[in-house]
Amino acid sequence: MWVMGRVGGADEGCTISAFFRPLPPMSLPYELLIGLRYTRAKRRNHFISFISVISMAGIALGVAALIVVLSVMNGFQKELRTRILGVASHIEIKGTDGELGDWQRIAREALVHPQVKAAAPFIQEQAMLSFDQDVRGTLVRGILPDAEDKVADFRSHMQAGSLDALQPGSFGIVLGSDLARQLHVAVGDKLTLIAPQGSMTPAGMVPRLRSFQVVGIFEVGMYEYDSGLALIRLEDAQVLYRLGDRVTGVRLKLDDLFLAPRVVHELAGMINADAWLEDWTHSHANFFRAVAIEKNMMFIILSLIVAVAAFNIVSTLVMAVTDKQADIAILRTLGARPSSIMGIFMVQGALIGFVGLAVGVVGGVALALNIDIVVPFIERMTGVQFLDKGVYYISELPSDLHWADVGAITSISFVLGLLATIYPSWRASRVNPAEALRYE
Repeated sequence: MWVMGRVGGADEGCTISAFFRPLPPMSLPYELLIGLRYTRAKRRNHFISFISVISMAGIALGVAALIVVLSVMNGFQKELRTRILGVASHIEIKGTDGELGDWQRIAREALVHPQVKAAAPFIQEQAMLSFDQDVRGTLVRGILPDAEDKVADFRSHMQAGSLDALQPGSFGIVLGSDLARQLHVAVGDKLTLIAPQGSMTPAGMVPRLRSFQVVGIFEVGMYEYDSGLALIRLEDAQVLYRLGDRVTGVRLKLDDLFLAPRVVHELAGMINADAWLEDWTHSHANFFRAVAIEKNMMFIILSLIVAVAAFNIVSTLVMAVTDKQADIAILRTLGARPSSIMGIFMVQGALIGFVGLAVGVVGGVALALNIDIVVPFIERMTGVQFLDKGVYYISELPSDLHWADVGAITSISFVLGLLATIYPSWRASRVNPAEALRYE
């Protein structure tokens, strides 16, 4: 390729048109080299440089926000699943009338399935707890501590006392931390449990009362359970609610919790009992459906923010094309094709988008991986708790970074950046050399 040169002494300052000299061989296309040079060069119009920086910053901010928000939504989904299933169950087998007899046989039949790892009986009823002048309604669950350890995770969340203190006939009770705080009780205190089922006496129907001693306090980190669940021994629950040897149902733990719907369908043909089965995707479907919908909506909304930032590149390149009209005309005069001119400005715009994208990905990933440090620091500095434990199920902001999400965000943002360069680059390729050089 040949380019126009300048000759003469330092004090001549004269330009000789039609003087050409050969360029040394280049390993890269000249469109790429010129596009990179335009991006690095100091412009006469500083406003264009300012708009370029703003475009990069907008893309970086949008990409980082999208990565962090999706990671937080993933974290909420994971925390909800972990905390709910830590105290609930993957599958429940319940009697159709609320009572299930011969639960040992049903548990054995369920354990035959290769996906079922453990089974535990339970009794679940409502009650009122009274201590001094405080009264609170709660859900009472009767359990066998050793069997419950295999399907739930209460033991690792004990703040005081122990599940092993729930012995038959001792009438001990383990409370959620918020429930114990509301009743103003501690381990060793005795409270009164009032069962809604009454007893008939000559004076009429009176509620059944029983004194229980607090032998433990747990905190799973989910307000619904910490403030509304009490655990007692299975045999004590059978006596209190007059169930004999019957239970409410059997809780199952699976090897793969995501196979719960399929396992329920298979167990229905294996278990010979008048019972119905329910898996966690039905009993807590609203939680997970809400999180999934919110995640999808946030992805769409923040993708629009990235799109707006990416299309700032359009204004940057339009002004750059106007500023470089003389250069475009010279390149066209020297034989550059319109497609080459278009490629030069697409390289310039793509580089702006790539730099912003790279900064956004690095910043977003770093923040998503350290959000458990950043958010508490901001809360301490401002004195504001973002997630009030009394309002939200999860009181800490979780984060679970999925690299698949990062890849999708990166791809979408890069494509949006490339699309934003097409129109200005096409306009540059349509510049008329004669018109552009008329007033030069």
